[in-house]
Amino acid sequence: MQSCKRATELMSQQLDRELSASEKLGLKMHLLMCRHCRKCEQQLGIIHQLCARRGDTPPDGE
Repeated sequence: MQSCKRATELMSQQLDRELSASEKLGLKMHLLMCRHCRKCEQQLGIIHQLCARRGDTPPDGE
């Protein structure tokens, strides 16, 4: 199982780009086993939605 650190990196990256098949699978497997990361993914999604509603965008280069 991948680490929670790697899982959170992938969760963040999937908001900006399409994950590879192996990344998606690894993340999915981790999320099946880790309730803390499932909660983190849910919270990241909420933050992303709220920022999109406000029209916030990340600074250039990020």
